[in-house]
Amino acid sequence: MDIGERIQELADRIVVLRDAYYRGTPTVADAEYDAIEDELRTLVEANPELAPDPNPLEQVGAPTVLHAPIRHSRPMLSLEKATRPEQVEAFFGRFPGQSVVVMPKLDGLSLALVYENGRLARAITRGDGTTGDDVTPLVRALADGVPDRLDVPDRVEVRGEAVMLRSTFAAYNAAHADKPLINPRNAAAGTLRAKDAATVSERRLQFLAFDLLSDQADADLERALQTMGFTVADMRHCDDAAAAQAVITTIEQQRNELDYDLDGAVLRLADRDAFAAAGTRSSSPRGALAFKFAAEEKTTVLADVVWDVGKTGKIAPVAWLEPVFVGGTTVTRATLANQEVIKARGIKIGDTVLVRRAGDVIPFVAGVLDASKRTGEERDIVPPSTCPSCEQPLTEQGNSRELFCTNVACPAQTVRRLIHWASRAAADIDAIGGVWIERLAEAGILENPSDFYKLTAEGLLEFDRIGEVSAARMIDSIETSRQVGLRRALIGLAIPMASEGTAARLCRAGFASLEAVVDAGEDGLVAVEDIGPKVAASLIEHLTRLRPELERLRAAGVSLDVREEDLPPVVAAGAPLAGKTVVVTGSISDPRSGEKVARPAFQRLCEKAGATIASSVSASTDLLITGADVGASKLTKAEKLGVTVVDQSEIWQQLRSADLLG
Repeated sequence: MDIGERIQELADRIVVLRDAYYRGTPTVADAEYDAIEDELRTLVEANPELAPDPNPLEQVGAPTVLHAPIRHSRPMLSLEKATRPEQVEAFFGRFPGQSVVVMPKLDGLSLALVYENGRLARAITRGDGTTGDDVTPLVRALADGVPDRLDVPDRVEVRGEAVMLRSTFAAYNAAHADKPLINPRNAAAGTLRAKDAATVSERRLQFLAFDLLSDQADADLERALQTMGFTVADMRHCDDAAAAQAVITTIEQQRNELDYDLDGAVLRLADRDAFAAAGTRSSSPRGALAFKFAAEEKTTVLADVVWDVGKTGKIAPVAWLEPVFVGGTTVTRATLANQEVIKARGIKIGDTVLVRRAGDVIPFVAGVLDASKRTGEERDIVPPSTCPSCEQPLTEQGNSRELFCTNVACPAQTVRRLIHWASRAAADIDAIGGVWIERLAEAGILENPSDFYKLTAEGLLEFDRIGEVSAARMIDSIETSRQVGLRRALIGLAIPMASEGTAARLCRAGFASLEAVVDAGEDGLVAVEDIGPKVAASLIEHLTRLRPELERLRAAGVSLDVREEDLPPVVAAGAPLAGKTVVVTGSISDPRSGEKVARPAFQRLCEKAGATIASSVSASTDLLITGADVGASKLTKAEKLGVTVVDQSEIWQQLRSADLLG
């Protein structure tokens, strides 16, 4: 195929892919579309005389209009793309002396909101960049962050992104397990294509503003939007490329802590007049740049499904995939949750599936990309009737029909329980990894947690590839773990339905040891706040069975008693945070030394000052305490709910005044 034919093939492919995307049925992941577009752009730049006509690179957004068409007052353009720091430097070089705002590049649906004489007149999708769809009734009914009135005369146009928050997406899928949404971005687009708001009333969207067309407003973009009452997506002012690159890095590091999806960062001239004066190219404004992050979604083929045995006996389906680079690493396996999720998403072996990996989260199969492309060779995923490890019959539990092996002697369960006991959240035997635990179990040396404490350096040296230094590190790690204590030991025993929160509540309820928990019986445990009958029954059943193991751990010198750090804090006299419910976010540092402080340690100090710690901002939150590198989601929610935001420096000062810093 010659270059001209390849260019036309790519152009035709882009047209088809765009049409599918904007109809809500994408056939490739975003990263794969970007690769096709990049190849076409490279070929056209090298061979301009062979550019296709029409050129899809000069078109923006949806190729077809799906609702009543409305022409934009000014085209809604795409952004020039960057992936390297030197491109950021070049952007600043084009605008010397200009301040630039850096903000998250939201992954939703772009909208233009037109206000006339202070009232919302129209809400329009981006469409093809020139003409969009009128979705005013849906936006009025379904989008938060869209004021119905502005205290501004004349005509004002505010542009931004309608996103489905991750929390909304998760809640919707939990309530509609039979027909889950595939991802928040597609859900947002589908919501604003509904025929009426009632059919998608649970799919609340959030509007975040990023642009303003008005002759009357403040020249500073962020200040102008906030003055009008709009929520903006955490704009940060930068005076040079180094500062901008630092913000871009921070946004990428925090992307998984936010309540909305993003796929990069946007750099834009902070002054609206300067932005307008910079002008436009054929399909992008000169005064803005999109820095793209590594893709978190890709498509690949589901080659097979194996059923994995967990520490509590749960049998979970694991997808074996054709290798695909996603979320910064090559993925070959991903979770499929359970057989009900497989059924709801209609997944078969041989399907082309969408795989998602965000940060350190385990990759999962979000769904089938296009079931209409099946060849007939795909195979149904059939759950096992017996345990893959011990071949004992399985039982089904819960509405999700999760499969369990109830054989406590199951070899696979034994290994998983040992690995869990050694994990950081439990005994933290960090020098012995899962591979060695499995080898020691296969050799018959490890069967129960207490067996760790029988290991000797001499015994470990008998294994190939364990030298004296490694053996000494393993034994030292085991010795340190003897001080595990009640809370972490309970976590390490992997009792069904007993979470880390359950362990913490038992410590704070006054139980001095694991044996005391067993002796309390179900009635005594139910009396503890937030521990229900099912959790209490599970604790008593399993701890009673494990009583001999508790005795063996005690005999080995392992502490199963409550530790001081797990007890309710002794609140200081005149506690400065008494009666306050607080949330801590960002990176915390001790002002005396400048060293970072672990968030749990800082939260413990706040508790000694009388505070009640919460993990998320709500209407009952009194204070949001902020450290460095704070993400936007908690700040935005605090502002919306009227929660007071205080910098960590103010709290450190209060802790010092209460003599809590030692």
